[in-house]
Amino acid sequence: MSEKKIMLVCAAGMSTSLLVSKMKKIALEKKIDADIFAEAASKAEEKSAEEKPDIMLLGPQVRYLLKKFEDKFNFPVEVINMRDYGTMNGENVLKKAIEIIDNKDI
Repeated sequence: MSEKKIMLVCAAGMSTSLLVSKMKKIALEKKIDADIFAEAASKAEEKSAEEKPDIMLLGPQVRYLLKKFEDKFNFPVEVINMRDYGTMNGENVLKKAIEIIDNKDI
């Protein structure tokens, strides 16, 4: 299984940083090869051009960017479940991201 690049985007890149660290911890425990990182919405286009993520996950506070980013990128763009985001449930967010990545070619 190849490395999965998961990009989280929020207003300033700060609130997703905690979620990123929780997701990385789960990935390590479950031996999932994943590169997980966060970026501010204002730099999302630039960062995704550099990193070429497999999926972009938007924090609920920037869900208004969903349509714009879906039209712009050729990889899945999803809004993080509000409950998982609010409780910083890294396991659920990681699981959902991997499901989407693994099913995008079907």
